[in-house]
Amino acid sequence: MPGFNDVAWFEIGATDPAAAERFYGDVFGWKAVQDESASPDPAYRVIDTGGSRGGLATGTEDYAIFTVLVEDVQAACERAEAAGGRVQRAPVVNPVGVTFAHLLDPAGNHFSVFTPPK
Repeated sequence: MPGFNDVAWFEIGATDPAAAERFYGDVFGWKAVQDESASPDPAYRVIDTGGSRGGLATGTEDYAIFTVLVEDVQAACERAEAAGGRVQRAPVVNPVGVTFAHLLDPAGNHFSVFTPPK
């Protein structure tokens, strides 16, 4: 596991997950698989690049973001807002215990922060 404040995960949101999986598979050889230890949600599949891991999320928007491991998600959200960013998706805990939030930097770039289960 990377250290705190390191990029530790990535996420690709896709309105057409089959097309996204095909694209990243063709370009990089990545495969998305269901991984119950990361998420029991069938709309969230895990990508293992061979060097890092990330997720492919089925949804209503297309995006690609990086995710930073932090000690405290709420505190990171507060620091982001104090620095001119904003919280796009407030902190939540997923079914496997990961706490995460989505943020925007002052220029509008989308990223996220997370802490693993205790």
